[in-house]
Amino acid sequence: MSPPPDARLLLFSNSSNWGEPYLAHARPELLRFLGGPARLLFIPYAGVRWSYDAYADAVQEALGDDGHTVIPLHRASDPAAAIADTAMDASAIVIGGGNSFRLLQMLQQHALLAPIRARVRAGVSYVGWSAGSNVACPSIRTTNDMPIVMPESFDALGLVRFQVNAHYTDARLPRHRGESRAERLQEFCTLSPEVPVIALREGSALEVRGSAVTLLGSRRARLFHGGAPPRQLTPGPLALEA
Repeated sequence: MSPPPDARLLLFSNSSNWGEPYLAHARPELLRFLGGPARLLFIPYAGVRWSYDAYADAVQEALGDDGHTVIPLHRASDPAAAIADTAMDASAIVIGGGNSFRLLQMLQQHALLAPIRARVRAGVSYVGWSAGSNVACPSIRTTNDMPIVMPESFDALGLVRFQVNAHYTDARLPRHRGESRAERLQEFCTLSPEVPVIALREGSALEVRGSAVTLLGSRRARLFHGGAPPRQLTPGPLALEA
């Protein structure tokens, strides 16, 4: 499945930086990306430990000061029809973080993958953070989340050609013999050498406009691809060739 040729996406690694209010670091980038206050169709299905209503209210509280209006998809009687309804006049589809397996399971159960792809192809922007960034990829196979539920498959929206690993860290616990994050991603690349993986550190984001990908924020990312050594990506336009 080919990504939409003119897709516009903003994919954040995380929703909160340490010591900052919820979505504080994302607000300036979101406002710039959308060109001003916008109506945001928000999908809260990755949330597990709090209600969808509480999740949507938290996002509205965080983004309302910038003039954005959050439209919670879970309150629609027919979510698929709500996404397809051009009269709703949403400027962006926004998918929040949580558990990627639960998120994908719910998108599949409500038959939302195809309508979301269609709206992005029609020019609606896509914004995600954490799990919401994971499902924009061809699959969720590079998530850090525990598979607490079983989706029909791991195939996701395929809005980009690469995989994202959110919340990436190089840290290793002392005296801990388990695999590092880099080693886990290299396992993925060993079995799927054709698929690049962009590992995003906290506070970072990717802006995608068609085939152009830009790393936002002040921190470097890492690119894992096939059997090549991982390489550092500096903020700015990215070249993702092997």
